Amino acid sequence: MSITTLVFDAYGTLFDIAAPARRAAAAHPALAPLWPRLAEDWRRKQLEYTWLRTITGAYADFAQVTAEALDWALQAHAVADPGLRRDLLALYDALDPFPEAPDTLRNLRATGLRLAILSNGTPAMLASAQAAAGLTGLFDATLSVDPLRLYKPHARVYALVEAATGARPQDVLFVSSNGWDIAGAARFGFRTAWVNRAGLPQDRLPQRPQHEIPDLTHLPRLIA
Repeated sequence: MSITTLVFDAYGTLFDIAAPARRAAAAHPALAPLWPRLAEDWRRKQLEYTWLRTITGAYADFAQVTAEALDWALQAHAVADPGLRRDLLALYDALDPFPEAPDTLRNLRATGLRLAILSNGTPAMLASAQAAAGLTGLFDATLSVDPLRLYKPHARVYALVEAATGARPQDVLFVSSNGWDIAGAARFGFRTAWVNRAGLPQDRLPQRPQHEIPDLTHLPRLIA
């Protein structure tokens, strides 16, 4: 591979999006039996809202979309607790990284590769997540969809990478845990690595991942 630049999705790829519900359950016992399903529904609605807002042209930033998706999930599970809502949103601003992410990123950085994030998150959300995870300073660029007022997998989002880094699409390895994101990146012309932590089947979309890995520790062998 003639890869010069590694571009990472943030949520679900570097940062554990189930962590807020899991951690909140320790302080809110009523959440204990519900948190896995709540986290799943929160994420599903969050993504659905990004796609629908892009299709309809009714953009709202990712912080608003995330809060609205949480409100839906809480109501769906008959949870009416303003304190819990506040806790969950605060925890989302300080997400846990996946255990292997910090060391893997530092090792990749040491090789001289350029590292970037391309995310639906707002600049403030991404800065907060990186700071909480101890990842500040590891990335040459942190790119948000916010200036475009469009969400992934719109092609204009992936074009942000070349504009910011100068890397041609064929020199980029795009890394994401989301199959639909991988498909959008591959269609744009990026090489792709799908992080399939859950062992799911590949999405039935025209563009399949070039590589499939169970976690980020397998990235170095792809660029060796």
